[in-house]
Amino acid sequence: MIGGGLAGLASAVALAEAGVEVQLFEKRPHLGGRATSYTLPDGTEVDNCQHVTLGCCTNLADFYRRAGAGGKIRFYDRLYFVDGAGRRSTIEASKLPPPLHMAPSFLFFGALTFADKRAIAKALLAIAWSGGRPAEIDSLSMLDWLKRMKQTQGAIERFWRVVLVSALDEELGRTDARYGIEVFWKAFLGSRGGYRVGIPSVPLGDLYEGCREAIERRGRPVRLRSGVREIRIRHGRFAGVLLEDSSEVSADACVVAVPHNTLLGLLPKEMGEPGGMLEGLQHIRSSPITGVHFWFDREVMKEPFLTLLDHTTQWVFNKTLLYGEAATGGQYLQLVISASYDLVPRSRQEIIDLCRRELADILPASREANLRKATVIKEVMATFSPEPGVDRYRPTQKIGVENLFLAGDWTQTGWPSTMEGAVRSGYLAAEAALTGLGRPQTFLQPDLPFEGFSKSWAERKNSRG
Repeated sequence: MIGGGLAGLASAVALAEAGVEVQLFEKRPHLGGRATSYTLPDGTEVDNCQHVTLGCCTNLADFYRRAGAGGKIRFYDRLYFVDGAGRRSTIEASKLPPPLHMAPSFLFFGALTFADKRAIAKALLAIAWSGGRPAEIDSLSMLDWLKRMKQTQGAIERFWRVVLVSALDEELGRTDARYGIEVFWKAFLGSRGGYRVGIPSVPLGDLYEGCREAIERRGRPVRLRSGVREIRIRHGRFAGVLLEDSSEVSADACVVAVPHNTLLGLLPKEMGEPGGMLEGLQHIRSSPITGVHFWFDREVMKEPFLTLLDHTTQWVFNKTLLYGEAATGGQYLQLVISASYDLVPRSRQEIIDLCRRELADILPASREANLRKATVIKEVMATFSPEPGVDRYRPTQKIGVENLFLAGDWTQTGWPSTMEGAVRSGYLAAEAALTGLGRPQTFLQPDLPFEGFSKSWAERKNSRG
């Protein structure tokens, strides 16, 4: 197993549970990849960026269970929003059946006008009536589809963009409409609990403690700080790897779970050239995420998290409350900005000043509070960009090399670049590897079932194609 991010860990744990001897090599000094935490020079542990799960992420939930981390995720049934004037709104499920269960909260959402709500309701009904698959959306951007549905500018900026840029890490004009529509179908329309936000109650790195134990119980010690220099292929078959310390490792099969822009540097050059089996990877672009961490000398926020409207900052997480700590000695907040292209060239201080001004808009107590410490983490290549038509470039987990398999959210998973997509890829790679070894087994979990008042109708819609 090459790579100890979510995709690699999911695949390794599944294979280990199936009785396969697994050895995992990770270049970094810690497991978790882009969804982990690390220690600052002063001893403070911070997440690389705040990651959350949703109720519709069935495979991620299964992975957390396998890793012994299911009890470390705290779910919230109410979503909190705040606009530029500091006005709060909430969204939560009512007793109505899906897809109408969110309607009462939506009707009282104060940041939207009646015209905004009418336009949004029309588009949501179109998604619901189609079972999450509206016609004629191939290679269409989400922004183009919203314009086709005659959405108001307020609806686009204060509803669709707020949800989707955070979920997909890309601007609406560069997002495949299919992915944007599926977010609303799977999270908000198709089931009662799909929208529930799950947030780790511990630093991200603590979620993977059970993974290492599960792998080593059935295999060899996990090797951190062990990068791979080359994947060797002979006569169309996996033949072993060369590590950065010049040692060689052989195995019956290999799962490669590294970023797509790293993979081609490990394989024979011709595989990524025109006509090569992985040529499409050259066309997959990346999107950035910026995380900003603030430590204040007093409590400035009551809610566990807030989604911001009319601001550059998209989410604020009350890490002190999420970790179950009292705020009497100060408060730790983490801010997240997805698709943060404009912030990449900015200095650390510019970003800190921007975020402090935006917090002053929505958290009046922060205006007088002293900022004890701050740090900025830019993940320039955080996710792959879900551009219209990107799926034609995403490879399957099984490529044309015997006993070599791919895992990563950028492979064909049916999902965009999310933790759920990463785990799905890991499970699919494990299934492919076991089939190749003559020991087929299934790990992939089904999506949440439709719970609405017309289940047979939704099933007919979802069976198309």
